[in-house]
Formats: sequence, C-alpha cells, structure tokens
Amino acid sequence: MYVKKAEKLKMLHDMLLIRFFEEEAKVLLEAGEISGELHPYIGQEAVAVGICCALEKGDLITSTHRGHGHILAKGADVNKVMAELGARSTGYCKGKGGSMHVTDWEAGVLGVNGRGGQGVPIALGAAFANHYKRNECVAVAFFGEGASNEGVIHEALNMASIWKLPIIFVCENNQYSGRTKVTESTSIEDIADRANAYSMEGIVVDGMDVLTVYEAAKKAVRYTRSRKGPVLMECKTYRYGGHFSQEDECSSTPYRSKAEIDFYRKLDPIEQLKYVLVEERIPREVFVMIENRAKQMVHESIAFMRESPYPTFEQAYEDAYDLPVKGWL
Repeated sequence: MYVKKAEKLKMLHDMLLIRFFEEEAKVLLEAGEISGELHPYIGQEAVAVGICCALEKGDLITSTHRGHGHILAKGADVNKVMAELGARSTGYCKGKGGSMHVTDWEAGVLGVNGRGGQGVPIALGAAFANHYKRNECVAVAFFGEGASNEGVIHEALNMASIWKLPIIFVCENNQYSGRTKVTESTSIEDIADRANAYSMEGIVVDGMDVLTVYEAAKKAVRYTRSRKGPVLMECKTYRYGGHFSQEDECSSTPYRSKAEIDFYRKLDPIEQLKYVLVEERIPREVFVMIENRAKQMVHESIAFMRESPYPTFEQAYEDAYDLPVKGWL
C-alpha cells in the first residue's frame, strides 16, 4: 500500500512525541513531581501510531494501564495529559485520575483503564451504540496479551461476532504480562488464532514496524466500517523498560536477558521509519526539525503542568456520583 511522505512524517512525529513524553515522565516521577506509578510505552509506539493514523476523528478507542501512547496518538492534548499525570486541575480529569484514568471525549478516547482488559467491554458498548445509531464510526479496544486470557474479552469477542459490531480488538503482545512470559501463560503462539473460534477475521502483524501496522489497520478499519464484522488484530511488539517505571531498580531477579532487550532495540520502530525516509531522500534537516518540535511540545507540557494549580479540597467532591446515605445498600 502506498503511503504518502507527509503521512510517514506525521507518524515519525507522533512516535517521537510519545517517546519523549514517556522519557520525561519517568524523570518527573523520579524527581517527585509526579506521584504514583507509570507504565512506559517505550518500544511499542508503532502500534498506537499505526492504528490511530488509520482512524478518523469520530472513531473511538479504549486504552490500557500502558495508555499514554494510545491517547497521544489519537490526538489528545499533550499539555492536559501531562497536567493529569502531575495531579493538576488543568488535567483531563482535573488532576484526580492520574496516569491510568485519562479520558478525552473530544479526541474519542473513552478512557485509560488500570484493570487488565476492562476497557474492552467499554469499546464493545461503543461499537454497539454506533451499530444501533447506524453511523459509520469504528471502535478500537487495546489490550495486552496477558489480558487476552481474561473472560470478559472472550465474552466481548463472542458478542461482537454475533451482532457483527464495528469493532477492532487490538492485542499488543509485548511478550510479558508483568513479569510472566507469554509462553508461560498462553497455550497458543498467535493470540489472533482465537478469532477462528468466534467466526471473525484474525490478523498477526509486526508491531515494531509502523507502516506494517498502518497498512493492516487500514484494511481492518475498512472491513469493519463496512459492517462485515469485527477484527482481532495481534501486534507483536516489545517494551524496552520494565512493567512499571521503577521496575529496573527493583532488587528481584531479572526475567529478561540483556541480549533479548538489545535484539529488540535493533528493531526500534522510530529508527525503522527513519531508515525508510532516508531511502526516500528526506533531508536530515527535516528529521531534526521534527524531533525538535516533538521535544518542544513535551517541554511546554511540563511547563504547563508546573504552572497549573492543584485541585482544591472542595473540588475533590466534584464529578463524583452522589449516593444517598440511607437505603442504597
């Protein structure tokens, strides 16, 4: 499939934005400017960017605990995302959600979810709503290979197939569920093979190559947008860091070899796309300009976060369900 140079350059920018955002977020966490924990997306940028570049503005996504990449790729405001991580009132959830609960309705992000696989039924509901309204919008549910063994995902696959709902299930197989290797938790080599059990299309793609992901995603979107049914798409990828941001400093026994990590670093999705663009004679100055712009956006987001106020005590009670004290149990 032919991809325009402008589209490739946008993909490069988006992957760099995610990479720089994650790197700076880790620094802020270590400095105490961000509380809680982070689950870096570094290494998996090609999946989020390849998928989201194939979507339209009205399409919807649900994300995972490792969700910064998804929401930035879908068009969320980097300033508001960083402010949310910093617990500032200017964040998407007014500083009360944090890293694993970012939502941006305008960008079509129905929420990052801290529980494995629990964003999938939300995307299923969105797909049903689109089906019921007879519009042409598509829903995408991101989840990991560990979550693929959750019962709720199998229920969602089955229901989506019965009603031929416009949804793409995207399994990001980064090969480790926490510290458990996929071969120790899953009995099949390709999770996409489970599509056969639910009479739907199944695709396995190289999740380290953004152009490969994009091409597969375009076909999947076209297929499900035409109401032919759902698609299960497995992206084989790899996270360079630990399960969470401070895992590398833990004293527990390492579960990955340096050789394994080095092997996948040679497949870095950003460098792969740069190589393609060099072959197309894109000048070095263009790369520098794109990198500088992505870095500037991240630095501006940090300044925005630092200049923003924390929520007041009174705001803690806003945007919450008001349950009656008597009679609701």
